[in-house]
Amino acid sequence: MKIAILGFGREGQSLFRFLRKEPRFRTAEIWILDKNERIAIPRGARTQTGKNYLADIARFDAVFRSPGVPYGLPTLVAARRAGVRFSSATKLFFELAAPHRKKLIGITGTKGKGTTSALLAQILRRAGFRAILAGNIGTPMLDVLPDIRRADYVVLELSSFQLQDLHSSPHLATILDVFPDHLESILTAEHGTHRSLREYYDSKANVGRFQKKGDALFYFRNNRPARRLARKSPAKKISVVSRREGARKNYDMAAAIARFIGCDDALIRRTIDGFRGLEHRLEFVRAVKGVRFFNDSAATNPTAAAGAVRSFSEPLVLIAGGKDKGLDYGTLAKALARRTVKLVVLFGENKNKIRHAIRKSDVPVRLARNLKEAVCLAYRTARLLAHAPSYAAVVLSPGAASFDMFQNYADRGRKFKKLVKAL
Repeated sequence: MKIAILGFGREGQSLFRFLRKEPRFRTAEIWILDKNERIAIPRGARTQTGKNYLADIARFDAVFRSPGVPYGLPTLVAARRAGVRFSSATKLFFELAAPHRKKLIGITGTKGKGTTSALLAQILRRAGFRAILAGNIGTPMLDVLPDIRRADYVVLELSSFQLQDLHSSPHLATILDVFPDHLESILTAEHGTHRSLREYYDSKANVGRFQKKGDALFYFRNNRPARRLARKSPAKKISVVSRREGARKNYDMAAAIARFIGCDDALIRRTIDGFRGLEHRLEFVRAVKGVRFFNDSAATNPTAAAGAVRSFSEPLVLIAGGKDKGLDYGTLAKALARRTVKLVVLFGENKNKIRHAIRKSDVPVRLARNLKEAVCLAYRTARLLAHAPSYAAVVLSPGAASFDMFQNYADRGRKFKKLVKAL
């Protein structure tokens, strides 16, 4: 039997370890197919790397696609038509976890799914449940498969790429705010993106599409795409309305799920009050001379950046810009009209596009050549805005991808924190 692991990142590596331990796959010939020629290859695997990594893919009996490899690549479409069986680590997990399906909680959305998943797992643990956190957020799903029997709940952060070809849904499903985030896919089909907005939304719907009537699906009532996608599930629908601004509204979703499971309200509130959030998601970095710095580098679209802006009541300086994704910055312009933002510092490839889009907000704009200059400009202005005992805030919430200057959003966030800590 010939098996191909298509993409050898964190999930592909987890899948390889799993296949090598499974008796039915021990004699299989496992190939690793990856565009990166410099990846480390484990002993016992065969490889096909570089620009022709997809060549002759129809020769395999089964192909396990990693989330970063687009499902709709013409080569993969042709292979499926030729009878090659496609799967993924996510599909395999759901198949093997089927006897424990009632323990599965799946969370998806454009932004906030990591925060919601981590907070929910923390609430459940403090309530005395044995909760496992896995999926897109950290531990690969197949790595936690042996622990499911002993767990009460498994909280799964699920990306659109993981959901795309899934034919199972968790017992409890969640759809957070959903908005366009992958329109650049038409130009960059090799970078783990969707071919259209319709395909993106259709993938998100799979979190609830295959549920049963005895299941439950939670969604944000005030998000139109989330309402529309929720209707595709046959499960009981539970709408959630949050009075919180920006990314913090996801705290109310975690609370709603925990309350449904049976967690105490007082315990939920205490856990939320002590929750520090996730790295690169409105992460507090430090305070310097009356200025508080926040790292929101994971905000890679304008709607997420707008949510960050709405999260602050104190005078704010926003740092934004980066690799353009073909998105409309009208949502950010509307958020800037709230007048809490006193300056926008723009850097990166699309800084002029954003400046043009937000010009009607009348918020002053400064352009910077790089992140270091952006931080210095923001700090100087924020210090003038800070008056004891109140703070001013500086938030890096780019509203754009990072690939024009950085390896990824995490690299951008780490460099921002290093600059801030050096002030």
